[in-house]
Amino acid sequence: MNVGQALFILASGALYGIFVIWARGLDAFLSNPALACLGLVYAVLTLAALFVGGNLSAGEREDRGNRWVLPVFAVVGLALAAVPPLDDAREISTFGGDGVRWFGVALFALGGALRLWPVAVLGHRFSGLVAIQPGHRLQTTGLYSVVRHPSYLGLLVSSLGWALAFRSGIGVALAACLIPPLLARIKAEENLLSSQFGADYDAFRARTPWRLIPGVW
Repeated sequence: MNVGQALFILASGALYGIFVIWARGLDAFLSNPALACLGLVYAVLTLAALFVGGNLSAGEREDRGNRWVLPVFAVVGLALAAVPPLDDAREISTFGGDGVRWFGVALFALGGALRLWPVAVLGHRFSGLVAIQPGHRLQTTGLYSVVRHPSYLGLLVSSLGWALAFRSGIGVALAACLIPPLLARIKAEENLLSSQFGADYDAFRARTPWRLIPGVW
C-alpha cells in the first residue's frame, strides 16, 4: 500500500469520527456501551485496512466505463457517515433499542471482516478499479467457493450494521442505495473476468452460482 492510499484510509476514518462526534457528542457516544464498542471496532478495522493490501491501479486492462460508481459510493458513504448518528441524536426515524444497536455492532464487525479478508487474500489483484492486474489469476477457493463477490457482501453488511447501531431507518435506506452501483460493478467485473479467463471463469460461475448473498442472490 502506498502513502496516498494510507492517507486516504486514515482521512476517511477520521471523517467518520468527526461526523459522529458532531452529531452525538463525544461524551454521549462513549457513555453508550454499544456505540463505544462500535467506535472500537471501527478503529480496529481502519488500522487493519492499512495492512491488508489492495491498490487503485488500472493494471493491464480496465473497464473505465464503470468509474461512475466511485463518486456514487463516495456520496452514499458520506451520507452514511453523517445521517445515522444525526438521526439517532434527533430521533427522526429511529427504531428499537439496545438490542438493535448491539445487532448492528455485530453486523458491522462481521461485514468489516468480510470486506477486508478478500482484500488480504487477493493482495495486488484487488483494485478499487475494475481492472486486470499484472500476473492476475482467478481466486476460486475459500470465501470465493461460497460467493463470488464476498468483499461487496461485506460492504453491504457493514453498512447495514452501521445504520442499525444508530437505530436509523434512514441509514438502512442509505445502505440499500449501495445495491444498484454494486450490481453495476459486479456486472462490469464479471464481464471483464470472463473476457480475460474465458472457460475457466465460466466454470467458476457454474460452481459458485451465488453472486452476492449465499442461498439468495
